[in-house]
Amino acid sequence: MAASVRPLTFSPYDPCARITAGEFWWATRTPAGPATLALRPSGGELLAEGYGPGAGWVVERADGIAGLRDDLTGFAELAAAHPLVAELAARHSGLRMPATGLLFPRVLRAVLEQKVTGTEAYRAYAATVRHFAEPAPGPVRLLLPPEPAAVAAAPYWVFHPFGVEQRRADTLRRAAAEADRLERCADSAEATRRLTAVPGIGPWTAAEVVRIAYGDPDAVSVGDYHVPNTVAWALAGEPRGDDARMLALLEPFRGHRGRVCRLLEADGVHAPRYGPRAPIRSFAGY
Repeated sequence: MAASVRPLTFSPYDPCARITAGEFWWATRTPAGPATLALRPSGGELLAEGYGPGAGWVVERADGIAGLRDDLTGFAELAAAHPLVAELAARHSGLRMPATGLLFPRVLRAVLEQKVTGTEAYRAYAATVRHFAEPAPGPVRLLLPPEPAAVAAAPYWVFHPFGVEQRRADTLRRAAAEADRLERCADSAEATRRLTAVPGIGPWTAAEVVRIAYGDPDAVSVGDYHVPNTVAWALAGEPRGDDARMLALLEPFRGHRGRVCRLLEADGVHAPRYGPRAPIRSFAGY
């Protein structure tokens, strides 16, 4: 379970989520109000407990949030076509893709990850959450993601002390203003269309959002700094690759291309790193 829900956390110090002692705690805003969800495996079952006005909403969707609604139909046959993918699918047979049913918390994180290192993105994310600090319900000390309306109303310079330049701040504020419409999207395809219609949001950000909000197993983060190299190295033994090469190599796994990338990530696969004296920087696209 921990590996499946780990994408819902932004480092072990995420102010909105925590994995500890076999339990997963996750604070969010739902259509029914603020909520905290606690998940813990017990005797082969998943126990879910909710707190706050949105408790019923998160408990009703707890199996999806844990990845138990993930549909692997057809993936075994696709994975068998490549020895490494088949090996990883077997090794991580319990890994599932979560689906939260909520877009804006992921939009917040994805926009702040655009074109910066992972460390810079986390600092901006944590500082933003703490700036709008609202305690989450429940016995664990967590904070709720900021209310979209509050983010939309904040001037861009509010985010400047967090290391967020005007371009990302404006993108985040525009997305926050569209949050209600985005949350009403019926599926991943509609959400992708609406997200990429927001200036400053491109394929990378949209894929990062729908892969978590809808558990989309085919969402590929086109424009990522590392993923094309990782895919090229893992699937073809090529130390470097661009987006076109990545998509070509993933095409045999269409329907589960994002799942293949997730398996590579879970197994720690990465392309050779050149220039060991240079700092490793993790950039993401729009």
